[in-house]
Amino acid sequence: MIAEAKAALRTEAQARRAEAHDPERGAAARSRLEAVLAPHRGRPAAGYLPIRTELDPRPAMAGLAASGPVGVPVIEGRGQPLGFRLWVPDCALETGPFGVSVPAGARPMVPEVLIVPLLAFDRRGIRLGYGGGFYDRTLELLRARGPVLAVGLAYAAQEMPYLPAEPTDLPLDAIVTETEVILP
Repeated sequence: MIAEAKAALRTEAQARRAEAHDPERGAAARSRLEAVLAPHRGRPAAGYLPIRTELDPRPAMAGLAASGPVGVPVIEGRGQPLGFRLWVPDCALETGPFGVSVPAGARPMVPEVLIVPLLAFDRRGIRLGYGGGFYDRTLELLRARGPVLAVGLAYAAQEMPYLPAEPTDLPLDAIVTETEVILP
């Protein structure tokens, strides 16, 4: 069954990411990310506040915030798409649902460009997340409204040859690592 296969892969993926986690690699990936995002400056965008060994997109988010609104995800509830709150560098944070930090008292926003965290990815643009399906539901909702660019940010070591996918697993438009930009 696909759910069981994904659960087994998450353990391996977390170990790979933890082993690859390195400030120099992260800086190289962010440099590539900034180049990918440059043509989209001014469009409403969203990144994320990193947890565990996720690559830190905040420097790229700060660059985007200089020319347009930038948000971060907020978990609205189990089985729901993510909401987004406006973020600016050094804004006050509070603890949101599931213990994830979110901007304090910030206004909601709707992104057209997303920087997406992940545990693993394959060359088809399929991503493996933590298993809540939040980003898949969110991408489905946002793409129904209009064009959306979803860019995964990862270490090259997080690539897997093939990830099992269900019809609800929506592919990313690009994956940026410290070694390359992958356009599925």
